[in-house]
Amino acid sequence: MRHIWIRSILALVWLAAAAVSGGALYVVMGMIFLVSAYSGWRKERNGKGDE
Repeated sequence: MRHIWIRSILALVWLAAAAVSGGALYVVMGMIFLVSAYSGWRKERNGKGDE
């Protein structure tokens, strides 16, 4: 569960950087981290996690 929180925080940091600088790369990276965290959360919530 900790890796999901870390990915979520990284997504927020990347999206905040995109808002400040207006860079498209930051938006893409933030969205990638956000999708990764969400898919990990769904997988763990459905009981299909590794642990």
